[in-house]
Order: sequence, then structure tokens, then C-alpha cells
Amino acid sequence: MAGPYPSPWAKLLLAALLSASLPGDMANRCKKAQVKSCTECIRVDKDCAYCTDELFREQRCNTQQELLAAGCQPESILFMRSSFEITEETQIDTTLHRSQVFPQGLQARLRPGEEKLFEFQVFEPRESPVDLYILMDFSNSMSDDLANLKNMGQRLADILGKLTSDYTIGFGKFVDKVSVPQTDMRPEKLKEPWPNSDPPFSFKNVISLTHDVEGFRNKLQGERISGNLDAPEGGFDAILQAAVCTGAIGWRPDSTHLLVFSTESAFHYEADGANVLAGILNRNDEKCHLDAMGTYTQYKTQDYPSIPTLVRLLAKHNIIPIFAVTNYSYSYYEKLHTYFPVSSLGVLQEDSSNIMELLEEAFYRIRSNLDIRALDSPRGFRTEVTSRTFQKTKTGSFHIRRGEVGTYNVLLRAVEDVDGTHVCQLAEEDQRGNIHLKPSFSDGLQMDVGIICDVCACELQKEVRSARCHYRGDFMCGHCVCNEGWSGKTCNCSTGSLSDTQPCLREGEDKPCSGRGECQCGHCVCYGEGRFEGHFCEYDNFQCPRTSGFLCNDRGRCSMGQCVCEPGWTGRSCDCPLSNATCIDSNGGICNGRGFCECGRCHCNTQSLYTDTTCEINYSAIRLGLCEDLRSCVQCQAWGTGEKKGRTCEQCSFKVKMVDELKKAEEVVEYCSFRDEDDDCTYSYTVEGDGSPGPNSTVLVHRKKDCPPGSFWWLIPLLIFLLLLLALLLLLCWKYCACCKACLALLPCCNQGHMVGFKEDHYMLRADLMASDHLDTPMLRSGNLKGRDTVRWKITNNVQRPGFATHTASTNPTELVPYGLSLRLARLCTENLMKPGTRECDQLRQEVEENLNEVYRQVSGAHKLQQTKFRQQPNAGKKQDHTIVDTVLMAPRSAKQTLLKLTEKQVEQRAFHELKVAPGYYTLTAEQDARGMVEFQEGVELVDVRVPLFIRPEDDEEKQLLVEAIDVPVGTATLGRRLVNITVIKDHASGVVSFEQPEYLVSRGEQVARIPVIRRILDNGKSQVSYRTQDNTAQGNRDYVPVEGELLFLPGETWKELRVKLLELQEVDSLLRGRQSRRFQVQLNNPKFGARLGQPHAATIIIGEPDEMDRNFVNQTVSSSSLTRADLGAPQNPNAKAAGSRKIHFNWLPPPGKPMGYRVRYWIQGDSESEAHLLDSKVPSVELTNLYPYCDYEMKVCAYGAQGEGPYSSLVSCRTHQEVPSEPGRLAFNVVSSTVTQLSWAEPAETNGEITAYEVCYGLVNEDNRPIGPMKKVLVDNPKNRMLLIENLRESQPYRYTVKARNGAGWGPEREAIINLATQPKRPMSIPIIPDIPIVDAQGGEDYDSFLMYSDDVLRSPASSQRPSVSDDTEHLVNGRTDFAFPGSANSLHRMTAVNAAYGTRLSPHLSQRVLSTSSTLTRDYHSLTRTDHSHSATLPRDYSTLTSLSSQDSRGTVGVPDTPTRLVFSALGPTSLKVSWQEPQCERVLLGYSVEYQLLNGGELYRINIPSPGQTSVVVEDLLPNHSYVFRVRAQSQEGWGREREGVITIESQVHPQSPLCPLPGSAFTLSTPSAPGPLVFTALSPDSLQLSWERPRRPNGDILGYLVTCEMAQGGGPATTFRVDGDNPESRLTVPGLSENVPYKFKVQARTTEGFGPEREGIITIESQDGGPFPQLGSHSGLFQNPLQGEYSTITTTHTSSTEPFLMDGLTLGSQHLETGGSLTRHVTQEFVSRTLTTSGTLSAQVEQQFFQT
Repeated sequence: MAGPYPSPWAKLLLAALLSASLPGDMANRCKKAQVKSCTECIRVDKDCAYCTDELFREQRCNTQQELLAAGCQPESILFMRSSFEITEETQIDTTLHRSQVFPQGLQARLRPGEEKLFEFQVFEPRESPVDLYILMDFSNSMSDDLANLKNMGQRLADILGKLTSDYTIGFGKFVDKVSVPQTDMRPEKLKEPWPNSDPPFSFKNVISLTHDVEGFRNKLQGERISGNLDAPEGGFDAILQAAVCTGAIGWRPDSTHLLVFSTESAFHYEADGANVLAGILNRNDEKCHLDAMGTYTQYKTQDYPSIPTLVRLLAKHNIIPIFAVTNYSYSYYEKLHTYFPVSSLGVLQEDSSNIMELLEEAFYRIRSNLDIRALDSPRGFRTEVTSRTFQKTKTGSFHIRRGEVGTYNVLLRAVEDVDGTHVCQLAEEDQRGNIHLKPSFSDGLQMDVGIICDVCACELQKEVRSARCHYRGDFMCGHCVCNEGWSGKTCNCSTGSLSDTQPCLREGEDKPCSGRGECQCGHCVCYGEGRFEGHFCEYDNFQCPRTSGFLCNDRGRCSMGQCVCEPGWTGRSCDCPLSNATCIDSNGGICNGRGFCECGRCHCNTQSLYTDTTCEINYSAIRLGLCEDLRSCVQCQAWGTGEKKGRTCEQCSFKVKMVDELKKAEEVVEYCSFRDEDDDCTYSYTVEGDGSPGPNSTVLVHRKKDCPPGSFWWLIPLLIFLLLLLALLLLLCWKYCACCKACLALLPCCNQGHMVGFKEDHYMLRADLMASDHLDTPMLRSGNLKGRDTVRWKITNNVQRPGFATHTASTNPTELVPYGLSLRLARLCTENLMKPGTRECDQLRQEVEENLNEVYRQVSGAHKLQQTKFRQQPNAGKKQDHTIVDTVLMAPRSAKQTLLKLTEKQVEQRAFHELKVAPGYYTLTAEQDARGMVEFQEGVELVDVRVPLFIRPEDDEEKQLLVEAIDVPVGTATLGRRLVNITVIKDHASGVVSFEQPEYLVSRGEQVARIPVIRRILDNGKSQVSYRTQDNTAQGNRDYVPVEGELLFLPGETWKELRVKLLELQEVDSLLRGRQSRRFQVQLNNPKFGARLGQPHAATIIIGEPDEMDRNFVNQTVSSSSLTRADLGAPQNPNAKAAGSRKIHFNWLPPPGKPMGYRVRYWIQGDSESEAHLLDSKVPSVELTNLYPYCDYEMKVCAYGAQGEGPYSSLVSCRTHQEVPSEPGRLAFNVVSSTVTQLSWAEPAETNGEITAYEVCYGLVNEDNRPIGPMKKVLVDNPKNRMLLIENLRESQPYRYTVKARNGAGWGPEREAIINLATQPKRPMSIPIIPDIPIVDAQGGEDYDSFLMYSDDVLRSPASSQRPSVSDDTEHLVNGRTDFAFPGSANSLHRMTAVNAAYGTRLSPHLSQRVLSTSSTLTRDYHSLTRTDHSHSATLPRDYSTLTSLSSQDSRGTVGVPDTPTRLVFSALGPTSLKVSWQEPQCERVLLGYSVEYQLLNGGELYRINIPSPGQTSVVVEDLLPNHSYVFRVRAQSQEGWGREREGVITIESQVHPQSPLCPLPGSAFTLSTPSAPGPLVFTALSPDSLQLSWERPRRPNGDILGYLVTCEMAQGGGPATTFRVDGDNPESRLTVPGLSENVPYKFKVQARTTEGFGPEREGIITIESQDGGPFPQLGSHSGLFQNPLQGEYSTITTTHTSSTEPFLMDGLTLGSQHLETGGSLTRHVTQEFVSRTLTTSGTLSAQVEQQFFQT
């Protein structure tokens, strides 16, 4: 409703009230809004109003109080009023046995952003009618449950009778949809799926709700089970029909509705009906479809309902679900039941024998919960229910007390915008509606709500072409709305002509309107929305005077450059109040009569320290400071003492008067008393008057001081001496007099008869499960716990090997060994002490080490302490909060007893030098044994003895340790259990961790020593070891920074690097002339997670200067006379570090000798070393560039001199850093229905690291494909789940979908698609949801915003199901290599890439200009791409199909011409499109661009793509033919011309036709549990008609390999396929295939088999060619290769496609008149020998060599 208020005074009153409560920011919101009309204004905010006064000149859109203050007449202010009215309010009657609410109806009309809070009452009676409907799974698996159900009728009635006297019972049964694949559709199975069973059905209402318990039980007796095929059941169909068929089921309107759902299987839900066989695409219409027999009829035409649908419908019909499920399916329903606000979940036994107990428990649990939910709410409203009385649960329900009226607070809010769109621009149904505020057990409150979006009435009464607007505009709402081309308040200014600016020029200025506005029609229109004012905009309203930084003291407003103060304030900046209220004193006067009030402040006639703001005396201030202020002057004038004695005493402003007696304290202003420091006497004085003595004032001082009497100080030393003497006598008696000791022991305080001993006598430990290298062994004290006892203990290692410890100790007595020392300090432990590096920890460490070093330096050969750290010891009695220090002392092996005695002595003295320690605790650990002491304080019953376990790599498989309690040196306890045996069993190690070498040489100038640690994997898993440094001749914190910590090897990791920071040289040894070689050790220990330490597990690090080390090596070389000048050693300590995603920094130490330079070889890890790149360097470091991101490289270096190369260094591995991934592969949509789609995508073609997550965004778009509102985001944090099911999309609306990937470097670019599901064909065959797919509800309301469920929560189908799912065979090649598995339906990508490799200048005199090339097809596996630039021999490795091409080495181009682009990579984006990528080639000139050419391999049109940007190194090619081979050529261009081209062949193989509706759907015909493809196929010819085929086991078996299926067929067709089965699982399998024909290409396919079925195929083509026929006669002129053919000679050639300029295709076998295609292998060593001999021979191959080869 719009219109002015009826009364101006009411309007003013409302404005005043609003001004008191409205925040400042909200008040400006209306004013800041750029609105053009009254309607737009009132929609900005609920508090906005509009002024229609024609004479009003301020901004018309503002708050009511602002408009009134600005002069708008109250009757001209237009404001929309909200309304709230209760329409139905029947009071609650607590005597009725039914649920009730108050009120029952209301009507609300709110403005956008407005809220209304009201109370809502709900009454739940103690006893109310109950309707119980049992819905049971009748599949065959529930046959035993049915027998128990038939006997439960009476028991069920008894349980319900306890709850209420008015109840009904009903029964229904369900199985699943009677369609494929849910049900066996064979006629005999449709009649009787199991013996003695009923035909299959979806849902059937057997017994409607009834009071007749006996009839209920009788009807159950005739029921029989039925059956279906798949494991999930169709229970959701049954729940929906039971809810909506209220009449057929018999639900009563005023009763509590309970639905018991009993099953032992999972559930089907929405989109499951649309699987590949059923093809049910229609959504469930949520209506009742039961026939006269109670059978559900629409099971074939409607899909299962979704979970949000069930939640909504059950709440709408007041139905509370109770899920009674078996343990097998409990996990599925555990998550499902949380989506229902009030529900219950219980575990059934396998035969449902406990269903009565389960139901009884559920009834009582449900009765105590109440959910209040807003149903059918328009999008423009939000409802929130809270309660001050009842607690809210996680699901949103309330814990209530039945029989009471509960009061709840309901907040109804009209939102301002929805998804970025103003609520008034939404559809009518989103602005108005009926909200059903419904409790769980009653009908609830009906709210008729609407949002006020009315149009202002004044806009409907506008004057068109009004005279007040010079007929150039319409007069509306108090102002003119000008036509186009006119402006001004009366539309009298033409915007098309320049107005005269002279009236807008101020005298003395040259800019119109002072440069702060525009001149329109001779008047200035100022900028700044009110900031500038005046006829010429000369006043700045931000420049008025300020007080305390506030404009006009925040008590006025700035206008025309001056402050216009609010009433009651004055002054230039409104800082002076007109009222004298702030000057009134405590007596009601002004300024206490001692001053005058001005500007709200008192100005006193006389100023004093003790007068306040109203000129009154502040006695509290006097008491605080007056005595102290006068003290020094009183002392110096009265006694001549104190700080002012002497001349400064004359500066005192008052005189003192000595009196014999002072007035009482209550008679004076202040009574003061102080002690005189000179004589220790006390003097007193008083202050009278106003407390501010002047020059003529007098202070009265008491003449006599109070001095203390003489003291008996000489008695104190005598008493102390006597006490000490008594204590000494008692101590001597106790220590040396046995009689006295025995007598004292009889006293109660020294009571004997208690015992100490270990709690257990044996412990069994597994080394791989141990988390530390020590064991806390409990020791108990029994009997009288008074007094203190200490116990000495020891532990011996390897007691199963007699004499082991003695033999070890006698090996080398002077050898330095580490001794572990633990002491308890006499200070509490803090959190900072246990954090190394904190200031508190460092300070205490320094203090401990200084004092302990001072004590232990008397031990001969002992070094300083190191590795000091702090901890707490639990179970240590009353001192468990004290700090325990653990440290390591290096000392000779023979010093053990000396260290033990010295430690016990210092602990007994409670101090190590100046370091205080707690008595009764220490531990000293040697090599094979340890000794220590623990303490029992008074009242302590148990303490832990922390014993070391001496875990060593050389330990026996089962070793024994013995812990022994030795004696009780302090206390009267006797020893009980003295011995503890500890057995440590060493399990089989999962990995062996060690250093690469025992010594490493580092230069001090490197600043960091990098020590590699390697792991040899035995059983792939994680391994962990600890490491720490140890001093030798190098000292920690002087030569290096000590480190310790743990190394964790994740599964698959084999290499880690330790880094130790080196320090600059501080002291100079004059004998070494300033150059010192120091050494320290790094030790590995404490292996965990099944790891074992290998050899060496200790490494020595030698620190020296580079040139000094070179000199030492040279001297050693000269002195030994065994090396010549030309002999160079291997470079030392090679180290590689990634410097980015495409760079690696590789450095090393110079070797012995004087090298001229270095040669570095590097290659991708896993490739053959023959494919390595070479770099030359003159310095001991190099930077490797142009590398692949996140790729493992191997490298080594050698030095060379005048006489040649020296040996290579050890191999070093390094991985480049990650880069953000490329965009994901093509988005695919499986359109399940017009509102449900399954979105899937492929992994990015260039992962550039390990993909960690995907982000999917989707949102509505308009006709221009622009977003409408914000995008919704879903984070898929499992990178294997490249699929998402989105439900409840808006029908016939286009959506924009984006997907982007993330790796360790961040988020990559996004892939985008816009699709309208309504325009897509409904797929009669679609891929079902695979496990672990996120499912989101696109239209979830306020209660379902967080609704997210994974499909692995739902049991899909058994392992034998024929449903396809996405294959998990994708082998992610993390080392920068691309995964070429296209996630299309049953698709696999075959890749073949040819790269140049110059094996030699020629093979024979006749082949000098020919090209010999081999190629292979890559199927779901990685095959290396190589490039070799050497003319010497190269061998194709067996483990990889290497794609190479041989070209002349002399064909290098002109200087400045680009080299060949490297690393041609193909990435499938679909069956008909792919992405071609390459790496920028080397070039000495600036690149201008690239050219990409491609055509069918067997000929056809040539396509060319020119790329003018040199930074673009990839291109997407569309519209390719699937299952066809293409040859691609890429070359680069510079100013010097075109470079050599890189050539590659690619085939995208797909089993789905591009026009099929299934294309391009993700997934394959293989399930997630099948194995990956076997390793590459290797062929070995045995005879002209037989060969041997071998392959390696799959890289990911995904289970136990049972065997392999091998298929052999002619590549050209023409014959039946032959299959072979190879049983067993071996690392390498072999098969001999006889009966083949010569010169015929054969295609072989190999699949691995597990219990889950067959995996994908590995394919290869082979031809056994003879010299008597076949294609070789075409090359008869080339006699250099096969000069003397022998009878029966044969060889093997693996062929698929050939990279050639003039191809000739013959069904997969490619030969040419100028090309010879060879490949494969004969036998492993023979083939290598033959290739080597052939390629290294520049002339012809002799007949002898050929004969030898073929005979072999």
C-alpha cells in the first residue's frame, strides 16, 4: 500500500523514533542510490522514502527523518508501509490428545530487507494417536526375516500400547522395478523368481492401517518372498507411494505417522532408472499410482525419486521414518537418515529377530524430538526458528518435553536480492506464496506472505507534456522528467547547444563554476553529490573547522563554508555548548564560586594541583599525593635530613612549625607519617586548610620521633649455628651408626615394610611398529607410601649373544663413542622449551651445555656436549612437570665407569657446577648398556623407567634385552620384581635406507652441504628414518649448523636430500696457512614403518677449500706416480637442484687433476642413456634449461683434458618444479533428463604436476550467454573423480559450466561449455553413476544448500553387473609425460610419434640419402620419445617402444635457421579432436612462428596451420576421423628461413561412432577393478612359421592376476581369430605361437585377467618376412644390406605406420620404394648385436657376418 501518512504529527513522531535507532551507514544508503524514479527509490531499502514536494530542492530519495530535516513537508513524503496480521488464532487446549499450534494462520506484507519476529507455540501431548506402517524388503535375501515378522503382531501391539491407547498398524512390501537390469525378465523367472515365491513387483500395499491386530497377523501368514537381480532395492519408490497415497494407506490427520523401513540392501535413487538397459527417463511426478489391489503401476515409466524429494514429501505428510537395516547396509543409511530432520536408525540382526527392541527404542527417541520446517517457501523469503527453552540438534530438530506448550521464536525475513537479482525483478511466485511452517507431528501454521513491490501512486498520475516542464517533459512525483535532448529543473535547457558560461564565472576566476561543476542554462550544477555549494560552487563542505578531527565537532553540518550548529551548540566548529550543565559543582553552584563558566568549561581564579574541573578541592587527589609532595621539605626543615637537605631546602614554598602534639586525623586535611632513612625513626606531620600550602602557609610537625628499641641481633646467628649442628649430628648418626639407623627406621615416619619392583616381567615388541627407540617400563611401589625411595637400574643389550657387550667394549678402548645423558632439572618445563629455536630453549641449552662441559671436562678425552634438547617425563610422580634434558657426550669407550661415578656424584649433590638438578634421576647410555636411577616421592605409587632399546641395523632377527633393578640407595623399600625381559622382533623390511657413499667432499664456499639419502624399495610403502649430525674435527655452530630430524619416504620415493648449512671459517690454523679441512658425521637411526638401515648408514662430510683440495689431490697423484697428467678423476659430490619448472641447476666439485672442461649428460629418467643430451661447460656448474615441468631427470658429469675424458660421476636425479596444469579435456554431458545431467571431463593434456583437485562451476546464462547471478562452485577434491551428477536444474534454461584443475603450483585455466539440457537428445542408453561421484542439488533451498552426497555411499550394482563405468586404467605419468588415455566410452588413444635420431651417415653406399625409420603404436602406456645425435651405435631398449627416425648427420642447416622442434606430444580431446604440442627449438635468431601440417597417412588433402606467435607451442585440431592415422609435421621459422620439421603419426582409436548419442561420453567397457594393460609386446622369431611373444605384467594389477588372454588374427582380415589362454602371474610371460605364414602381417592383442574380469588390451603387429618373397625384392638393388641371402633366412619386423614422405599403405603395413621399415626384436641379445653391427658398419655387411647372425 502506498500513500502519505494521515497525520503530519504521526509522521514526525515516527521520523524521530527512526532517527534514534537507524545506523548512520543505513541512513546514507537511500541517499547514495542513483535512482531515477520514486519506485526505484522505495525499493532500495526498507527505510527509504520519497519527497513529492514540488518546491523541494534537495535529493528526493532519502530516509524519512533526513527528508523532514531538509524541509520536505510531511504530507509530501511517500513511504511504503508493511503489514502483519494474525488471521487465525485458536488457543491451544492441553486437554486434547493431539498436536496443536498457535497461531494457525497469518498474513504478512514486507518490504525487501524487512524482518518480522513473532512467537509460535507448539503443543505435543503426552499421549497421542499413532499410525505405524511397516515397509519391508521382500527380496529373497529377507526370507528369514519374514518368518520373524509373521510372529510379531501381538508383541508390536503391546509396545504400541505402552505409548498410546489409540494406534493403527499397516504393512507394505517392496522389491524393485520389474525391468532390466533390476529384474530377471525370463518368463519362468517372472512367474517364480525363487522356489515358493511370488512374482516380482515394485511396491504393494498389503495391509492398510487398521486397529485389528489379529487380522493384521492373519494376513501376514500368507505372504511369500519375491526376488530381483541387482543388490540395491527399489525402496524409494515404496516410501514415496506410502507417503503420498494417504487414503489408500489410511493415514489419520491428527495422529503421529511412523514409517518403519526394513531392508538389508542399499537403495536405488534418481537417475538409476536411466541406466543402459532400463532407459527410464521420466522424473517421478510425486503422485499416487496404486491400483485397486494396492500395487504400484508406474514403475516402468517413472524414475526413482531423489533424496531431497523424499525429505520434502515425508515432512509435508508428517511422516517420521525409522530405518531398520542390517549391518551390511548400515553405512549407506547412516548418512541417509541425517538428511531427515527427525528420524531413527537401528541395526537389525540378520534374521530381524531384534526388530521389536529396535522399534521400541526408536519410538521413545522420536517422541522427544520435534522439527519445525518452512515448506513451500518462495525464493524471496527466509524463515528461521529458534528457542530459548529447547536445545537444537545437529539435524535442526529440538529436544522437547511432551505435555508442555513450547514457545519458539520465528524470524520471517524478506530478502533484498536472490543470486544478484533484486527480489522485485523476480517472478510473481518468487515474491508471494503460502509458507507452511510445519512441526513434525501437526499441520502447523499457514503464512500468506508477499513482498511489497508496488509502483508509487504519483507515477500513475503524471502530467504528460506538462506546462510546468515547458511542454518538454512529464511532471511526475513533484518534478519534471525531461524528454531526450532537454534538461534542467523545468526542461528549459537544450543539451544539444552550448550554454552561456559567463554567468557561471566568478570574479577573478577563469574556470566556470570554480572548476567544481558544470554550467547549465547559466546556472552551476556542482559536482560531488552535495560536497560543493554556492552560486559558483565556491564552497567546499569538507573544509569547515574541525574539533578532534570531526567536522563541525560532529554537532552540526557544513554549509556554505561555515558550520551550522545543532540546537544547543555554538562556536566556529560547534564545540561550545550553550548550557552550563558541565560547570555545575557538587553543591549546585557554578564553578564552586571560584571561577566562571565559558564554552562549557570552568576557568578557576586560582589554579592548584588539587582542584578539579569545577574548581572544587579534590580530596582524593590530596590523599594520593599531598603527603608525598611535602615529605622532603618537612624532612630538611625539621631534621636536616632527606633529599633536599642543604641549600635546596630554601626552595620549599612553606614553613614548618614544631609542636608537641598533633591534631587528630579527622580534624585535618591530611595526617602524614614516614620513616626517616637516616636514623630509622618515624616522624609525623599534619596539613590543614585546602591542601595547597602557599608561601605563608605552615605545616605542623611533631617534635618527637618514634625510634625502635635496641635489638637482640646477636641471638640470630647463635640460633642458626645450633640448628645446623643438630642437623649434622642426625646425619652422621644415620649414615655411620647402624644401630641409630635401625632405631629411626622403627619410627612411623621411617616405616619399613614397603616394596618396589617392575610391573611386568616381559615385553614383546615389533620393530616395524615401534614409534621410538625407547620403552617406558612402569615400576610400582606397594605398602606404606610415606617417605622417599630411589632405585638404581640397568639394561643390557643382546643378552641372547653371551659376551657380546664385553667383546664390544674391549675392541678399541680409546675409540670415541656417544654417551646419552638424561637429567631432571630443578625448573618447570614450558611449551617453548620443547620447541627448538625459541629464545627460551636456546638460552637454557647454552646454560646446560656450559655447566655440564665444565663438569665433564675432567674426564680424559671427553668432548663438548651436543644435540641437547628438552622434554617432559610422564608418570614421574610429583616432578613430572619438571624439565628433563637429553644430551649426547662424545668420550672414549673406556671412560664409561668414570662418567657413571661422576654423574651419580653430581646428581647426589643436586648440581652440575652452577646448574641445579633434581636428585634421584639420571640415565647414562653407552653402546650396549645403560644405567640410571628413578625416584619415588612421598605418596607416589608408580613411575616410568625410560630404557633405551638400542635399535641397530645389525641386530638379530630376534634380540633380547634385560632390565634389572639393582638396589635402593635412598629409602627403606625392598626390591620385589627385579628383572624385565624385552624381546624385539625385526620384521621383513619394506625398504632399505642408506647413504650413497660413506664420504662426501664439500667446499666451504658452497655454504650448504647436500647429502643424498637413498631407499631401496622391497615392499612399496612409506619408510621413515631419523638423522642427526655428530662432531668430529668439525664442531657444530662453528664449522656447521647441527641438524636433526626425520626423513619420510612416501610410496614410490627412492631419494631424499639432507642439507647442512656450512659456516664461514672463524679461526685460522697457522700450520695450515689459513686452510683447514674439517669433518663431521651424519648418522641415520630409528627406522620406522618397516624400514631398515643399510650400509653405509653413517656418512663423513669433509669440509675444505676447493683449491686446497685440488692441491692435495695433485700431490697425492705426483707422490703415487701411478697417475699421469692426463688421468682425471670423477667430479666429486654432484648435486642437482630444480631452479624452476623448466630449469635445473647442476653443480659439482672439481676432480683430482687440472681439467680443461666438463661434459654433462642428462636425460629423462626411464629413457635410455643413449638418448641423453650433451652440454659442455668450462666451470663446475651448469644450468639445464628447456626442460619439462614436473619431470624426473638423470644426469652425470665427467671432466676432460688434453688426453681425453675422465670417468663419469655418480648418477644424480632431480625433478623440476610443477607448473599450473592446462585446461581439462573436453566436457561431456550425459543428459539423464531435462533437469539432471552427468558432467564429466578429461584430465588436462598437460598436467605439469600431480592433479590434486578440480573445481566445477555452473550457473544460469541469458540469451547473450552472460551470467545471471553468481556461479555455484563444487570442489572435487579427489582427482580421480572426473565426474559430477547435478540434479534439479531449471528446465529449458541454458547453463554455463566451467571446470579447472589444480596441482601443487595452483589453479590452471578453465574449460567452458554452455548447454541447455532441453535441447539435447534424451539418451535411451546412458552410463550410470560410477562410485564416488559427488551429487549436488542445483535447486536446493535454504535447508539443502549443503546437500552433497557421494555415490559411493550407495551400493550401485554387484561386481558382475554389465554396466560400464569409467576405467581406472589411466596411467598417470607424473614425470612430465602425458597420459594419453582418452576418457571416452570404450575409447583408448593410440599414439605414435616419430622423432629424429641420426644413427649414422649411411648404412651402405647405396643408402646414403635414404631414411630408415621404425614406429610403434602406443596404447594406454608410456613409450619413450627419443632424440639421438650420435653416429655410433644405438640399441632399442626392450622395455620401451622407441619412436625414432634416422637421418643424415651432415644435414645441419644454416646458422640462424631454427633447429627441429623437440618433443612432439599429442593429447586427445575427443574421438575427433586432439591437441598437438611441441617444445621450442634451439635457434640463434629470434623465432617468427611455426607451421603445422597434417594429412591422412594413406594420402589425401594436406592441411596447414600457420602460427605467427613464437610463444604459442600448441594447437588444437578438430574434425579428425576416428580410427584413422594422421601424420603431423611441425617446423619453426626465423629470419633466416624455415628449419627442419618434426614429424609424428597419431591414431585416435574409438569403439564408438562419432554420430552415436553416446559420443563423447567418459568411461570405458572396463570396470574400476580390472587390471591395466600388460607391458609392451616383444616378438622373437623362432622359424618361418612360428614366433615367441612375451610381455610384462600390468603396472597396476588391481588384484591378483589369474592369467592372460592372447588373440591372434591377420591384420588384413581374411581368417578367423585364434585365442590362447596363459595362466599364472609372472613378472614376464611368454607364449609360442606356431602355424603362421611368411610375409603376412598379424595383429596380436593381450589382456590380463583378475577375479573382476579382463582389462584393456595391449596390441602389436608383426610380420615374419623371408628373403624369398615379400616386399624385399623391391630393394634388390640395395645389395649392401643383404648381400648373400641364405635358404630359409628370416627376420622380424614390427610395423604399424611409417613416417615417410611418400607413403604406401597396405592395411597397416607401410613400405615404400625409398624406405625400409624395421623394428621389433629377434632374441634380446642377438637383435642388439645385429643392430649394432649394422649401424656401425659404413660399408657392406659381409656374408660371414650375415651367416653368423642368421645361424644364431
